[in-house]
Amino acid sequence: MRTRKKLIEVALPLDAINRASAREKSIRHGHPSTLHLWWARRPLAAARAVIFAQMVDDPSAVPDEFVSEAAQAAERQRLFRILEELVLWESTTNEAVLERARAEIRRSWRRACKDNQDHPKADELFNPDKLPAFHDPFAGGGALPLEAQRLGLEAHASDLNPVAVLINKAMIEIPPKFADHPPVSPDSRPKDRANGELAIERRWHGAQGLAEDVRHYGKWMRDEAERRIGHLYPKAKITAEMVAERPDLKSYEGRELTVIAWIWARTVRSPNPAFADVKVPLASTFMLSTKKGREAYIEPMIARRGYRLKVKVGTPKDLARSKSGTKLARGAHFRCLMSGAPMEGHYIKGEGRAGRMGARMMAIVAQGDQERVYLTPDSAHEEAPLGAKPVWHPEVALPNDHRNFWTVQYGLTTFSKLFTARQLVALTTFSDLVGDALELVKQDFRNAKSSTCLKKDSVGPRAYAQAVGLYLAFAVSKVANTGSTITSWMSDRGAFRETFARQAIPMVWDYAEANPFQDAGGSIRKALDKAAIVLTHLPMTLGGQASQADAHVQTLSRSAVVSADPPYYDNISYADLSDFFYVWLRRTLKQEFPDIFTTLSVPKAEELVATSHRHESKVLAEKFFLNGMTGAIRCLVRQVHPNFPTTIYYAFKQSERTGETGAPSTGWETFLDAVIRSGFMVTGTWPVRTEGPGRIIGIGTNALASSIVLVCRRRPNNAPLATRREFIAALRAELPTPLAQLQNGNIAPVDLAQAAIGPGMAVYTRYARIIDAQGNPVTVRDALAFINQVLDETLAKQEGDFDADTRWALAWFEQHGFAEGDFGAAETLSTAKNTSVQGLEQAGILASKSGKVRLLPPDALPEDWNPATDARLTIWEAVHHLVRTLETRGDMAAATLVAQLGGMADTARELTYRLYTIAERQNRATEAFSYNALVQSWPEIVRLAQANRPPKQTELL
Repeated sequence: MRTRKKLIEVALPLDAINRASAREKSIRHGHPSTLHLWWARRPLAAARAVIFAQMVDDPSAVPDEFVSEAAQAAERQRLFRILEELVLWESTTNEAVLERARAEIRRSWRRACKDNQDHPKADELFNPDKLPAFHDPFAGGGALPLEAQRLGLEAHASDLNPVAVLINKAMIEIPPKFADHPPVSPDSRPKDRANGELAIERRWHGAQGLAEDVRHYGKWMRDEAERRIGHLYPKAKITAEMVAERPDLKSYEGRELTVIAWIWARTVRSPNPAFADVKVPLASTFMLSTKKGREAYIEPMIARRGYRLKVKVGTPKDLARSKSGTKLARGAHFRCLMSGAPMEGHYIKGEGRAGRMGARMMAIVAQGDQERVYLTPDSAHEEAPLGAKPVWHPEVALPNDHRNFWTVQYGLTTFSKLFTARQLVALTTFSDLVGDALELVKQDFRNAKSSTCLKKDSVGPRAYAQAVGLYLAFAVSKVANTGSTITSWMSDRGAFRETFARQAIPMVWDYAEANPFQDAGGSIRKALDKAAIVLTHLPMTLGGQASQADAHVQTLSRSAVVSADPPYYDNISYADLSDFFYVWLRRTLKQEFPDIFTTLSVPKAEELVATSHRHESKVLAEKFFLNGMTGAIRCLVRQVHPNFPTTIYYAFKQSERTGETGAPSTGWETFLDAVIRSGFMVTGTWPVRTEGPGRIIGIGTNALASSIVLVCRRRPNNAPLATRREFIAALRAELPTPLAQLQNGNIAPVDLAQAAIGPGMAVYTRYARIIDAQGNPVTVRDALAFINQVLDETLAKQEGDFDADTRWALAWFEQHGFAEGDFGAAETLSTAKNTSVQGLEQAGILASKSGKVRLLPPDALPEDWNPATDARLTIWEAVHHLVRTLETRGDMAAATLVAQLGGMADTARELTYRLYTIAERQNRATEAFSYNALVQSWPEIVRLAQANRPPKQTELL
């Protein structure tokens, strides 16, 4: 079989991909993540780029079309431009942009089919009229199969987790079935006009008809639920007595305001015997709103035998005390509101486990005229929840995993205990009404079928009802996510912090109980609107399939192209967390999807995560993960389409652990080893920034902001053996070329070392085995060390382009940074580098005083520097004046300087890579950040420099 290198095995426009991925984190309107929550979902931009690049030939692999290196580079830039446009959020529904990308995929595919037309399995593997299928065996939130479908591939998604399977059904399987299908709800059908003429029937494109029905039956469901249980959610009446105490309420006097949320605090008995019958609040804050000019807070009013909580507006006298509430320190450390006595964690845990933890309403948040109105609770609102009598409780136990589930130790041991009685009544009511809505859909479908509204070959009423019902059930999931006692109130935004603001279920002390019938966040209406909007953004060109399967043993679809995002060791307990939604989805949809809901909770024993609470020790948990992952990847190796590389996402906290051998290792290294042992060879590694910097789980931790995308191919059965010496020689001969390609592609210095692992591991993994002089195997850890060594050597060789002063400064920087050093050592080094300390001082590189010398940092350089008038111009100066100019005056000023530097600018960029590597490895974060920022800004700086370059003057003869 003949294969060609793909674009992802040579170069990528990483900066554009990372920029689009970062931007996508702030996009909500129409984004699939708003359909149903999933943890660690890949950005669509990254998924789309990776799949495109693993299917499109790199120009270097098409030498008959692109003969010279210059022609190959030009073609590569053309593909980059397609990719840079493709990754934009606006391109998700731009058919012109998508079709350009699909055309490139088909072009490379036809080339592969022609290459292999004489292959014995050509009919099966190389049909030029049909692209291979795509398969993700760890589908999760579905970004990868969704983007494969958008790029014109038949998408298959499988996962062991039933919640993930439903998400993928909702995104890739159901919408194409009903492409251009009109809605069946009576309100959407054409009606006779008053004059007897027939109304013109609307054309419904894509999933618009399905979205319309989701809105219609969702509204019916909401209205019916409010009719049944609306009395449990009273409005807030603004009385004259309230206005007398709160003049800010004057404009609302006599009105009834819709309540957005009720703010509660958990309570325990006072530890002071004098107040043993008083339940005191565990309030992490008394601030309700910290918005400037709209401050509101709760003021406790202490009486002899109890306390009242009163809502006031303005800034409290003791702001610090109000901000901290009754909380003394992080964790379960509070003070008794009555006595001031401290209440430590062991006391609060004991109260919780004994069933004595209660809750008290602290405030009401109502919807005013384009503002939030904060009110003191009255008896009507305190008594309303008492009328809630749940008929069903999700009594599935929470796992005893204190790392991700913090409520168990406080007595909240089942999922039902994460909800108030009123929340349980609301969720069970909505759940029941989904079933009723399905019956209405079936009836309306039959009525529409009997008219001319539906095509004769349409699917049956049950299939359509199942489709509508799934999106209605997802809306109930969204209500649950903001409708539990783990939901809190964000005083700075005036909004809910949902249950899963992080990839865990934390303990929340003061929670916000959302009103599901209002129109703001946390309501069923908002959830339904988001589902309907997402539907109109999904691809409809090709069908897809989502199924439940174990990655160890599943069969891929037609020798498929594979891109996968497997679990990351022990980072996220997907199955345990999914139970929060599964208990409600199962109750709602079990009759419609019986094969998916066969178990009471999400399957966990086979899940490939190294969770210690499921195993006897961390060592056994790690062994389970590695053996299981090796088996799953080996399954891929046997079945993937041989013409394409496989891409695997990986992210891990890069802390060292002691493995079974007793030697320290990182998760990244161990995962690489598992991939290699499975029979893959690595042909590329790309750091794609897929996580937002502000995510709660990443703050203060060493969780990666990037996913590493491994590019893999099957290792040939006849792979040769090699010695350590041969391996290093091959590295030194082959690594410089791809490194130069990476630098020419303007890869950020922060990503260079990681990206260099790809071509380095391509050398390592093409051998069946590498042994040292003693006959011992060269391990993955050894190989990574050698790759870094050769990377350093390659960057060091670029020093040949530097002037003597710069070579001295680089050597001095490596040892001292911008700190002082001895004059004698500086003089000795200057002799070796064929310069002098005096000359270096004249060049403006260093300062010398009292037997000490130091390099001048960027902020100590003169602002009026002009390279045209510098009598001793150095590359070192050029870099650091560029750093200073970029940081203080921005891109345009830096562009002016680049234009003045002329050809020296490119050499300055080479030096910046070298400086970043030194600073990063020596933990000089400030300097590393500056160098990385300069390289990342380089394309824009050069563009501005060229745009503002004066035109050449033409001489008149």
